[in-house]
Amino acid sequence: MALPLAHGLGGVKDLPVPGWLFYYGAALVLILSFVALWALWKRPVLAEKSHGRPLPEGLERVLRSRALRMLAGAVSFALFVLVWIAAAIGDTSPEENLAPRFVFVVFWLGLPALSVLIGNVWTVLSPWRAAADAAAWIWERAGLRWDAPFAYPDRFGRWPGAVLLFAFAALELAYWDPGDPRALALAIFLYSAITWLAMLAYGRDEWTENGEAFAVYSGLLAHIAPFGEHHGRLVVRWPFTGLTGLDPRPGTLAFVAVMLGSVAFDGFSQTEYWAVDFRARLMRPVIQRSPDLADVLGALLAAAGLALMIVLVALAYIAAMRIAARAVRYDGDLTDAFLASLVPIALAYVVAHYFSFFVRELQYLAPFASDPFGFGWDLFGTADVTPRITVLQPKTIWYAQVAALVIGHVAGLVLAHDKAVELFESPRKAAISQYAMLALMVVYTIAGLWLLSR
Repeated sequence: MALPLAHGLGGVKDLPVPGWLFYYGAALVLILSFVALWALWKRPVLAEKSHGRPLPEGLERVLRSRALRMLAGAVSFALFVLVWIAAAIGDTSPEENLAPRFVFVVFWLGLPALSVLIGNVWTVLSPWRAAADAAAWIWERAGLRWDAPFAYPDRFGRWPGAVLLFAFAALELAYWDPGDPRALALAIFLYSAITWLAMLAYGRDEWTENGEAFAVYSGLLAHIAPFGEHHGRLVVRWPFTGLTGLDPRPGTLAFVAVMLGSVAFDGFSQTEYWAVDFRARLMRPVIQRSPDLADVLGALLAAAGLALMIVLVALAYIAAMRIAARAVRYDGDLTDAFLASLVPIALAYVVAHYFSFFVRELQYLAPFASDPFGFGWDLFGTADVTPRITVLQPKTIWYAQVAALVIGHVAGLVLAHDKAVELFESPRKAAISQYAMLALMVVYTIAGLWLLSR
């Protein structure tokens, strides 16, 4: 693949202190944070902070206006069509075609950034929802009525979204040529068909909230944003407090595990242990006999590794929650109660692994603005713009990655502790319930740093 989905870290051997000190330092920060929370945080406060302060009514009317929604939806759908056409008929080289960089950089990495900074923007920007809303509007103006023929089963929850997000992750991390524009065109077509047919079957709102993978993804991360909704009003609130209102419907753990596990596998798949010691050694005889068969088997092997990493992430969390429940003799299941604490960690992994790649690759959009199809055009005079490859230094990247992981895990600890003091009246019991969560956070942090350093 010509488009490198890498961390952007050239190496950490030239750091002023040994790398293992970062591991111990990160673990120490988490332990001290845990002690401080136990000593100072005696009652739940985050839910109250999530109520926020309402935005001015005039500004809210503008933000909720049909005109703004239609404009945003029209622009989004136009970009969607442009990207799909580029993938379907443009140059077959990922380096010359807009589609791979738009999908894997602007869309896949830009959506989390917007969701965390602004809120659930995907409800307005989704081209699939915009097209469905436009079709529904035309249908109603024609005097016709459409009722979804099927009721969405509650037991499905976010499971369809988790499956579709896994499919996208497998395309990116397991398929032998994810940057192939024609493969992307087919993937976009299939995902669009599934989305629109499911909206017809279950209704636009139901499928958007549960099955449309990127809407669910944006919605979960939007709970971190300083902007949200409370009792029907748009509000400004403290970041992360929106996670206290997370709905842990079925499939939520699976979805968050895909978010975390896919990024973790991306890092692990680039280590020598996977790429050389395991995958290359296993695939070498097959490559010699049939390169095409090797591509298929390699993709299946990577997909299996991806699935295994996701399962390990989920099992580690479930085990920690069962240990916590047993430690405080809690009769119920704590899995849903503390699930929101994993969302900041998922964000931290995305930021740590991809932010330097995102900064670097965004620069390549200038040439594509003039020549999206790779036909040799120069519509706006930007075809010869040369990006700065070394815009960030390796040391700067490493420090930012460490900070992202530590901050994300501390935020997870805070959310978990706040929930614990809400569930358990005894501060001592609340602290004991969090020993397993602290251990889990330390493991996630050290594992993340190890993957990045490799």
